[in-house]
Amino acid sequence: MFSNEGKNQLISLGPPDYRDSLSTMDFKEISPVLWTTDHVKEWMMTNNHSKLIHLFCEDHAIDGKALLLLTESDLRSPSLGIRALGDMKRLSMSIRQLQLENCDAIVQMGYDLSELIQMPKGLGSCYPLCSLRSVRDRLIHKDPSLSDFMERPGSQYQDDSGAENPGLQPEIGKTLLSLFYLFVVTWITAFVMVVVHDRVPDMKKYPPLPDIFLDNVPTIPWAFSMCELSGTLLLIVWLGVLTFHKHRFILLRRFFCLSGTVFLLRCVTMIITSLSVPGTHLQCNPSVDEDWQRLFTEEMYTSLSRKIQRAYIIWRGAGMSIQGVRTCGDYMFSGHTVALTMLNFFITEYTPRHMYFVHTFTWMLNMFGIFFILAAHEHYSIDVFIAFYITSRLFLYYHTLANNRSLMMRDSNRTRIWFPLFSFFESSVDGIVPNEYESPLVPLGKLCSLIYTRVFHFVRDTHVQLLGKRIKNTDPKSD
Repeated sequence: MFSNEGKNQLISLGPPDYRDSLSTMDFKEISPVLWTTDHVKEWMMTNNHSKLIHLFCEDHAIDGKALLLLTESDLRSPSLGIRALGDMKRLSMSIRQLQLENCDAIVQMGYDLSELIQMPKGLGSCYPLCSLRSVRDRLIHKDPSLSDFMERPGSQYQDDSGAENPGLQPEIGKTLLSLFYLFVVTWITAFVMVVVHDRVPDMKKYPPLPDIFLDNVPTIPWAFSMCELSGTLLLIVWLGVLTFHKHRFILLRRFFCLSGTVFLLRCVTMIITSLSVPGTHLQCNPSVDEDWQRLFTEEMYTSLSRKIQRAYIIWRGAGMSIQGVRTCGDYMFSGHTVALTMLNFFITEYTPRHMYFVHTFTWMLNMFGIFFILAAHEHYSIDVFIAFYITSRLFLYYHTLANNRSLMMRDSNRTRIWFPLFSFFESSVDGIVPNEYESPLVPLGKLCSLIYTRVFHFVRDTHVQLLGKRIKNTDPKSD
């Protein structure tokens, strides 16, 4: 904490002979903290506020320091008597710009920037995090002795990187609800895959459709397994990001919501049109493995329980061939491409920009995975293209709305109608989710601390109640 003498040194206006020459200097050549009323006159004339010069400089003697500390509420006060709303707003914008250009000087005078410069509602949460922190860093770099002043408890300028942002709460309940949404969608997808498998066109009557890529690239038998291996590697990287990301529950909620929505759309496209099998090597008959051979009987076409059993096999194996799942008819569009693309985009979005190796690695896995799908002749080229386009566009649209609250608030009713899941899951998220990381032991420690506190309070309250009853029973006056 500074003494009065230290504060005076902090905002010292310079030696006496320098102060005497201030009146002869142009206002652009000196700091606004050193402006006299004459300099304020020049500044107001330059910014087209000539009507208010007499009011400010003659009646109220506003110099540079007073000008920097003016707020819009000051301009609205009856003591100033600014009648024209347009004049007041234009002057307010000019003063705000001047304050933004001289943040260091305002902080050195010991004032709170967040109170002086009232940012719009949509920017309120991100302004102190960025501008005030940058001002703090610049001041401490110039004068290390300011660090104690900036880091004092309750200071607006202390490093709050570890503080909880009230607009980025984990909301575990919503995350569990989004997980349930994805769980239901995966079951619907598995059941639809059973239905479309039964409707796949006869390979003898309907040969593979013409396809530029499939017609010119020979079938690679092991390619589809390599595609699923690429997806597994992407999943491992994504789980690593979730483990250390501070806002892991927001990321999980978005991942479950977007994945469920894309796969739900895939159910519609799969069932409305059945494309012919893209490769003659594919076995679209009940002779793939023991489970399928046992379940592919004539009874299954009339038994719902049989279809549910087959859907469970697909769901249990996540639709992956390396898990023994074999399906046909689920071509428009590629579910493997959806998974690869979704994982890639989430990893690149929620890792720092300087991690070029990770981003390059995930994009290579994404592109090679798509190539392996086509090389295995498991999907038509249009299936893969549509899957990549829909997944990437939906991801970008979702995050564009989430990162720009003004776009959503501009027409909230329409947003709720067209994007109900987005409106629900993102209702409490204000602004961009920063890529901040912490040890996975931190939330575990908080949980343990919460449990300990609850148990301690419960035991203490129970003990107090029992002690009170015992005292009451032994007190002779109670009789």
